[in-house]
This record gives sequence, structure tokens and C-alpha cells, in this order.
Amino acid sequence: QVQLVESGGGLVQPGGSLRLSCAASGFTFSSATMRWYRQAPGKERELVAVINSPGFTNYADSVKGRFTISRDNAKNTVYLQMNSLKFEDTAMYYCSALSHYGQGYWGQGTQVTVSS
Repeated sequence: QVQLVESGGGLVQPGGSLRLSCAASGFTFSSATMRWYRQAPGKERELVAVINSPGFTNYADSVKGRFTISRDNAKNTVYLQMNSLKFEDTAMYYCSALSHYGQGYWGQGTQVTVSS
């Protein structure tokens, strides 16, 4: 059974940091492309960051220089380090996996709220 379990969300002040984690199971994590998406109330889901199997990364322009995606294949976990958080980063953050065989999976999401 495939599972993606996000954690690490919470309430943080502007300028603060959070690290999200996504623990994966049930598929070959090391060969999967992993993505973080977010969705704010009333807005469409947007891609935040992606890391592929060799470790190449890409980011949305809105988070470049502030967010870092990484993976630990030994722990079957992908991370999103978020620094210099802004009000507009408030959203539900979702982890997504695309397996080597083209199957897609989603986590349940973790809420990030940036507020003073």
C-alpha cells in the first residue's frame, strides 16, 4: 500500500522557517520524482518544488532562493526547507510522487500558516 505522509507544518511568523517532511512507502522511492505542491484557499494548486531521481531540482519563481527541496533515499523521505517565510506562503502543502512506472501518488497535506 502506497503512503505519503507529510509532517512539519504549523504556525510561523513572517521571516521564520519550517521544514516539511514527506515519508514515503509502498513504492521504489529512490527512482521516483518527488514534488511539493501547495494550495491556498480560493486558489489553484501550484507546484512549489521538484526533485528527480538523480537529485536535480527546480522551483517556482515565488520560492527560489528561500525554499530548498531535498531527499534522503535511505529514509524514503523528501524534505522542503522553507526560509524567509511570507504571508503569501500560507497554504496546504502536499507531497506528490511520480514513480518510475508513471504512477502518481499524493499525500494528505500539511498546513503552513504564516501570521504575525
